[in-house]
Amino acid sequence: MAETYLHGAYGHIDASIVKKTVTSETVPVYIGTAPVGLVRGYADKDVVDNPVKITSLADAKAKVGYSQDFANYTLCEAIAAHFDNGGDGVGPIYVINVLDPAQHKKSPETEKTIAMAKGRASFTSDTIVLDTLKVKDEGGSTTYNEGTDYTVDYLYNATAQTVVISKVGETIKDGNIKVTYTEMDGSTVDSADVIGMASETGEYSGIAALRLVYQNLFVVPNLIAAPGWSQDKDVYAALVSAAQKINGHWDAMVVADLPVVDSAKQAVDTIVKALDWKAKNGFDSERSIVCWPMAVDKSDRRFHLSSLVVAASQQIDQEHKGVPFESCSNKAVPVVKQFFGDNSKNRGFDQQTANQLNEHGITTVVGWAGEWVLWGSHTAAYAFGDPTMDARAIFATSMRMLMHITNGFQAEWSPEIDGPMTRALKDRIVNREQEKLDAYVTVGALIGKPKIYFEEAENPVSNLMNGDFRWDMQVTPTPPLKSATAYVSYTDEGFSAYFGGDN
Repeated sequence: MAETYLHGAYGHIDASIVKKTVTSETVPVYIGTAPVGLVRGYADKDVVDNPVKITSLADAKAKVGYSQDFANYTLCEAIAAHFDNGGDGVGPIYVINVLDPAQHKKSPETEKTIAMAKGRASFTSDTIVLDTLKVKDEGGSTTYNEGTDYTVDYLYNATAQTVVISKVGETIKDGNIKVTYTEMDGSTVDSADVIGMASETGEYSGIAALRLVYQNLFVVPNLIAAPGWSQDKDVYAALVSAAQKINGHWDAMVVADLPVVDSAKQAVDTIVKALDWKAKNGFDSERSIVCWPMAVDKSDRRFHLSSLVVAASQQIDQEHKGVPFESCSNKAVPVVKQFFGDNSKNRGFDQQTANQLNEHGITTVVGWAGEWVLWGSHTAAYAFGDPTMDARAIFATSMRMLMHITNGFQAEWSPEIDGPMTRALKDRIVNREQEKLDAYVTVGALIGKPKIYFEEAENPVSNLMNGDFRWDMQVTPTPPLKSATAYVSYTDEGFSAYFGGDN
């Protein structure tokens, strides 16, 4: 009999064996803060602590709002990395916003006087909760009615985000008017909000809301990030924990960052400091990719590398029809320099120096071959020369492929659960999964001769009587070409060309 009660289709990543396609599409999920107060009727649209699908920059503005203030609105950084990066967008992505304007707000309300001219008044703000806007006469004694006396539009201009008030009819006269509104305050969100919780009453928040991605949207989350938050060791631990067996089934890879300035306001702005910080704070899960430092694009926007890694990974996966076997390392990203903090004197490092980070499981960004590229293909568990490290933890693509295979198995066979387990179905599962494994070899995702087994020793009669069946797979994910070295020897044989002959 199985050790635990099972009901459903399951996948398990087993220990490595080292010797001499229904595919799960890439589904990035980001947890953080978005300016949802910029969305009219946000409270009725369930955009707080609930996964939202984003397909474009325009879609993001309509559903969760958008701002260039990445520090206070961390999800906007992820949105920009995917859809506002100077090139073709890559998506969709899924975001879980933890900023609730009803709680994370400035107090008291903001009040300002603005001029109405030719029936139009405006002011800039990316913190306004639009639903709270009230328009009054200059003295504040008369409150005008939206729709009857005026209309409100919110414009995403190139340089500023603008609230536009246009009068309707003749009730409002040109001249000064007074506006009051609540402002969002992203600085009041803390790591506890991001970590979140699952309540006994079925409420979910923060990272815990990951389980709603599949439950509500029927997609399998497989890349998880929280740029601007994941450098907190408690958030990192929560991400790694939550990404294992989401809904009891799905495995996802976490992409996290080391800080450039930590929570104690200490600079982490050199390679030595980064390596030390990683070791002391336990950023070493084989189920994660860890990045450092940050990077700046041509518009001087600062990006955590986690958002760039996720965007690049999704792009590459899509080129391979959702199969995650190619590393994002050595792939171009739209940045122009490394960033180590406002007060750092570090002017950056080159590719060879970056290898000091790579050999300790840190992905970075470097200038290489005329462009800026991500650099590093390992999991956070990698440590060069460590004989105790599980082989599967060497490369992030290995872990992602193992997750892809187990997630795909569950997605494929879940419809068969609770149907009759005939000999024909057992054989069909074996044959179909072998076909998929062979197809992965054909496209380059696996090497060798991967095999699926239905072993009698692993399926005792007591288990079969309880309806519990097990299949075992042995696969070898294709490793990246991490280094290529040519050995060239000098020989004096060429001097014979001086003394006759054709050579």
